[in-house]
Amino acid sequence: MDSAQSAPLSNRNRLLVLLAAVAVLAAVAAAAVLHAADRAAEKDRPQAGGPAVTEGSVSLAPDAPRMVFRNMAWGPHRDELATVPADDPTGARTASGTKCLRFYAAAGTGICLQAVHGAVQDSYRAVVLDAHLKELRRYPLAGIPTRARVSPSGRMVAWTVFVGGDSYAGTNFSTRTSVLDTRTWDLRQNLEDFSITKDGKPYHAADVNFWGVTFADDGHFYATLGTAGRTYLVRGDVAARSVRTLRSNVECPSMSPDGTRLVFKRRVAGLSPDAPWRLYVLDLATMRERPLAEERSVDDQVVWRDDRTIVYALAGDFGADLWTVPADGTGKARRMATAALAPAYLG
Repeated sequence: MDSAQSAPLSNRNRLLVLLAAVAVLAAVAAAAVLHAADRAAEKDRPQAGGPAVTEGSVSLAPDAPRMVFRNMAWGPHRDELATVPADDPTGARTASGTKCLRFYAAAGTGICLQAVHGAVQDSYRAVVLDAHLKELRRYPLAGIPTRARVSPSGRMVAWTVFVGGDSYAGTNFSTRTSVLDTRTWDLRQNLEDFSITKDGKPYHAADVNFWGVTFADDGHFYATLGTAGRTYLVRGDVAARSVRTLRSNVECPSMSPDGTRLVFKRRVAGLSPDAPWRLYVLDLATMRERPLAEERSVDDQVVWRDDRTIVYALAGDFGADLWTVPADGTGKARRMATAALAPAYLG
């Protein structure tokens, strides 16, 4: 066969191969869309064997003892704030309709860090809620929500977002931490603007980051300062716009209800770089610390259920489960509730 006859056949073969490839890609794309649709539909179905979740009224008022948290159970109320009695964490859940990625509340004030889904990409916002979950104010966020706290009186609110990287375990991340006065609506947008006293001397560095605020009262807080590859516990003064370091290797402190202790996560040498933390409790009067009985890595800012008990999140089958451990270093960890995250104890 001469070249004049073979050229059309060669071109025809190439076209057939191209059409076949396009057909395969179209089939793969269609399968992916169907799979994604099936997954989305699955998440909208109630979780088999999971907690009972029904729509109802959820209050942040400090009356009956209860836990309010982000419901992680698959179904129509996934990611909504839900509530159960404090003494029945595995009981039927009442869901609010209000969705939050991170949440905390105290004395009738709530802070809800939300995702706003866009056509191209998501954005995020902080929403201050009253006791009836009514929005009081909203603020745009510079990154992905990760921590939220409210002072015991309900007046002061704080939040932290990631603006780079995706894990505290590595060094390639940046945070923004803000503090808000809900009485005056004065917003301190970035704790990096506060003056720093480190080891008794003024300190300035380009790599300063803050995260994990916990309030001692309406004027003072504790938080994590990260700089030069190390972390520090700092005590902050809101009015003076200043912080001072207290000790090193402390992250995500959480103040006890009686104001005498902090629980925090400490980086422990020799553990996995992706899971390096252990929980410790620090007595603020003596500055002595002790490890808690939970031996797994906990990447969370824990919550105090009361003066004796710590609650925290670990990965679970549906995103996260809540676990509890005694605050004095005794006992052992136990799972308290499945498919739940970001709890706050009220009442």
